[in-house]
Amino acid sequence: MERQLRDIEKEAIEAIENASDKKGLEELKIRFLGRKGQLTSILKKVGSLPKEERPVIGKLSNQIKTRIEQAINQRLKTVQSRAAGPELIKGFDPTLPGRRLPLGHLHPITKVLNEVCDVFEKMGFTVAEGPEIELDFYNFEALNIPPDHPARDMQDTFYVDDKVLLRTHTSPIQIRTMEKMSPPVRIIAPGKVYRCDSDVTHTPMFHQVEGLMVDKDVSFAHLKGILTHFAQEIFDRETSVRFRPSFFPFTEPSAEIDIQCVMCRGKGCRVCSQTGWLEVLGAGLVHPAVFRHVDIDPQVYSGFAFGLGIERIAMLRYGINDIRLFYDNDLRFLTQF
Repeated sequence: MERQLRDIEKEAIEAIENASDKKGLEELKIRFLGRKGQLTSILKKVGSLPKEERPVIGKLSNQIKTRIEQAINQRLKTVQSRAAGPELIKGFDPTLPGRRLPLGHLHPITKVLNEVCDVFEKMGFTVAEGPEIELDFYNFEALNIPPDHPARDMQDTFYVDDKVLLRTHTSPIQIRTMEKMSPPVRIIAPGKVYRCDSDVTHTPMFHQVEGLMVDKDVSFAHLKGILTHFAQEIFDRETSVRFRPSFFPFTEPSAEIDIQCVMCRGKGCRVCSQTGWLEVLGAGLVHPAVFRHVDIDPQVYSGFAFGLGIERIAMLRYGINDIRLFYDNDLRFLTQF
């Protein structure tokens, strides 16, 4: 009987491996495992065997039954996957080229920020960084803006408490640097700044790059030369620059720097309000009161500072009239850069 069981198993496995569809496998299951199947017929005869043979034949019969069932289930999976194959690849042309995934790229603000830093680094400035959550002393007092100074109203400050705030400019980095370094100092301070302001030309968070140069005999002529070179590097060599007297608490004398309108080339248009000029940054010689806060003798050293908004430069570079486009994350806009 053991030999008969082995023969049935061999025959069943061969038949199952050759089955080509689900219907054929169901017929084989009935043929070998059904109520009148070959294996079932053998099992019915186990009771007539000698007592000592019954456990051996019974165990072997159950093992063969299990192996046949496993073979049928495995073959059924193979048959079904083959049957589904044509449906899965229907309409698929393997000769077509693959679809390229879109590549990421730098945000336009990041691009312009990097370009601005590159221009100043080539002129010998090094990048300095500082905290975005700043103390009132560094943001205002050390920059000659005491608590009662009207210039504080210009800042629209986000206060955390009476002494802590979100920095309104990156000028505090200049103070922190002069506390740590003795002249000569030549740094730029790029970073995010925060003010309570939001419209087509202002956002609550924006980017600035401020610069500082301190040494003996630094003059306004040095400031004019460096900022003129900067403007011509960022825009083009034909860009004209003018300096207008202005006021900043931390510089004296102070100036606002304009460039010839990049849209109309000085002829006058809507962008420049028919003046032919566009303001791009503010600057001036460091106020002696600022030097005294960091223990630098203004009788020995002089210096200049300047600050510019990256969004402003980017809007002029790319002809953008709404600053909010930089932060809407609209891919139709961002992919143009």
